[in-house]
Amino acid sequence: MRKWKIILATFLIAGVSSAQEVDYEEYDLDNGLHVILHQDNTAPVVITSIMYHVGGKDRTEGLTGFAHLFEHLLFDGSENIATGTWDEIVSSHGGQLNANTSQDRTYYYELFPSNNLELGLWMESERLLHPIISQEALDREIEVVKEERRLRYDNRPYGQLLPVLGETLFSNHPYKDPNIGYMPDLESATLQDVVAYNEKYYVPNNAVLIVAGDLDISKTKKLVADYFGPIPKGAEITRNNPKEAPITQEIRKKAYDPNIQIPAAMVAYRTPGFTERDARILDMISTYLSDGRSSKLYKKLVDDQKQALQIGAFNIGQEDYGMYLIFGLPVGETPLQTLVTEIEEEVEALRMGLISEKDYQKLQNKFENDFVNSNSTIAGIAGSLATNYMLYGDTSLINREIEIFRSITREEIRDVAIKYLKPTQRAVIEYLPGDKMDN
Repeated sequence: MRKWKIILATFLIAGVSSAQEVDYEEYDLDNGLHVILHQDNTAPVVITSIMYHVGGKDRTEGLTGFAHLFEHLLFDGSENIATGTWDEIVSSHGGQLNANTSQDRTYYYELFPSNNLELGLWMESERLLHPIISQEALDREIEVVKEERRLRYDNRPYGQLLPVLGETLFSNHPYKDPNIGYMPDLESATLQDVVAYNEKYYVPNNAVLIVAGDLDISKTKKLVADYFGPIPKGAEITRNNPKEAPITQEIRKKAYDPNIQIPAAMVAYRTPGFTERDARILDMISTYLSDGRSSKLYKKLVDDQKQALQIGAFNIGQEDYGMYLIFGLPVGETPLQTLVTEIEEEVEALRMGLISEKDYQKLQNKFENDFVNSNSTIAGIAGSLATNYMLYGDTSLINREIEIFRSITREEIRDVAIKYLKPTQRAVIEYLPGDKMDN
């Protein structure tokens, strides 16, 4: 068994060869489940994964955090999988598993030696067809999620940073609430609420199944039909999330964190959803500003002027709206406003002119390398296929996305900075040590 785990870990890291085009086949079952198959017989491993189009933003007021709760709850067991044995079944067959939830989707997967393909399909079909959602399981998993919230958010240094960012940039859209939810909402969740949530979102017509690796296409199609074909289709899901009014004047805010000693400066902007071309340009801008020691903000504030311990620019992609954050930790007594001023100087330079040809070529090389690496493992390919279909509406991006980045011009980089990264459209947040009541 140890041998298989070593093999699986090796192919998670080094799996398939690098830059070749990813071949795949996709189709729909009668119940609406979208299926994508990718055959690569170079290693005896296979991944079975499902992405559901449900995330933190899919909630009602007072019932936040349900998608993340389900990430835990749907590992609890099923009518045919005893409570608490999901991990044991996977590991005893030489496999690995995981799941993760964002504001927009939830993703589950199992990676197995390829002779356990049928087991992986059966387990994912059990999650859809026969989940056991009992009061006992709900109580147990709510406590697990509450403890996770304490560790990752409430008691972790800078753990409130993203929740503060969301509540600052959004007044109406569900992105204002943290993906993990609020403690009172978790504590008040009823079994009836949770069962209704499962029946609404965890249905085949709200999911995509990916099977990738060492498989036979025709045999896999039959297994998929056998295990997933009988699952009933769910009701059509409609979303009508509130729109946000544009930010037209700078927002100033203070937030407090009792778990930190060094304050932070946060400069944030609301940006377009990640399917927009402009969102990819913002990815390039964040790389230009802070990716690596030679990037503009790092070299200026950390190396040359020694005003920051740490600096980073992040384009946080989401389906409806994105969040663009520039985050800095000051050195010594450097005022937070000094970091804000220096950050704006570099952003203004982007708005006022074109980046150099040398910097532009560095960006192109970096994104080319990232694209190759993203498709260099079976696990990476499966995740890309699921994301491109479910969230971008175009599976072929797995082979074409680099063409979009190659086509981005220096002029577009300038124009997007002008469009979204203006002082009148930003939020400046002082993230300070201590408790708000003490200040």
